[in-house]
Amino acid sequence: MAVNTIFSSSPSPTLLSSFSNPNPSASLSLQFSFSFPSRLALKLSASPPYLSSKKSFSVVKAASDAATLTEENNAEGAPHPASNRYYFVVANAKFMLDEEEHFKELLNERLRMYGERNKEQDFWLVIEPKFLDKFPKITSRLKRPAVALVSTNGPWITFMKLRLDRVLSESYEADTLEEALASNPANLEFEKPEKWVAPYPKYEFGWWETFLPPKSEVARS
Repeated sequence: MAVNTIFSSSPSPTLLSSFSNPNPSASLSLQFSFSFPSRLALKLSASPPYLSSKKSFSVVKAASDAATLTEENNAEGAPHPASNRYYFVVANAKFMLDEEEHFKELLNERLRMYGERNKEQDFWLVIEPKFLDKFPKITSRLKRPAVALVSTNGPWITFMKLRLDRVLSESYEADTLEEALASNPANLEFEKPEKWVAPYPKYEFGWWETFLPPKSEVARS
């Protein structure tokens, strides 16, 4: 197995690493391109005798996962200038808070990371947000009450839209944080399943309160 590593002389420094198999009857060429600070590219070619379809799929999937992680890290680490633009994903409260349980884990992990890095929180959950009045095309497709995940970090909201899938996304401007996160009073009520078959306990009602803006007017049921 031969490994070659070079740096390009382009304005954006690039690290190229290539791997090749010396066996003349079967070859594998795997090339990673890291363009600092924000881009990961992959080039993979292999002749059928060298890799089975299952192994080929594993290599490509691992590379795809690495690229996704790189994009997420870029979204988290890139500086975001002060702005009055807010980005959001929105869906009905039943889906966001009661059915899509990995949503809670994603928010918990991000909040923990912010604490470790002493970063100021820039994302919130807003129940029945007032800004939805600006988006009649979105509200016409929403079951109510609705819940929005709002952030000043546009790339991260794009990432969350891909992870959650069944959500709608847009952006808007507001002069103050209070205006951006203003909400209408709402009453949340979720029916408990008759039989819980998952190997872990169901999350408690109200887990989302950690992520609400201060003084949100939400009644517990």
